Amino acid sequence: MKLSKRTEYGLRALIDLGIAQDQGRENVTARDLAEQERIPESFLEQILIQLRNAGWVKSRRGKSGGYSLAKAPASIRMGDVVRLFEVSLAPIACVSRVAYERCSCPDEAHCGLRLLMIDVRAAMVSVLDRHTLADIVEVTLRKRRRNRMPIPFAVIPKEPQ
Repeated sequence: MKLSKRTEYGLRALIDLGIAQDQGRENVTARDLAEQERIPESFLEQILIQLRNAGWVKSRRGKSGGYSLAKAPASIRMGDVVRLFEVSLAPIACVSRVAYERCSCPDEAHCGLRLLMIDVRAAMVSVLDRHTLADIVEVTLRKRRRNRMPIPFAVIPKEPQ
């Protein structure tokens, strides 16, 4: 299964917002998110609206406005995010639970390909539902630190004057 760009960008935006929250940043503008991820800003704004409507993101207007997480990262399952954007998680239509279509094989009940794809779908759903945004943020930050990469959206403390 190949994720749509909308899904990929939505996941990347949530991960960035999780990193920003971990780093003490209250809000991140759509422009900053778009620049960090090299995503078209107007497309990202549409995605952020969907994430806000789902209750995972909140927005604030004004000079210090932007986007932030509306829920704890540990409560946002990756599978739920993917399901927000994707019609089906099935690799082929005859194993979809939400967009089922009869396939062309003569005996669907005994089709080896279908049985295999049922297992593939189940494994994918299991992995996506097992991981939360907190898990992904943690592994991302750990890897960046191990490789001595800069942490995006880190708040730089002001020096005393």
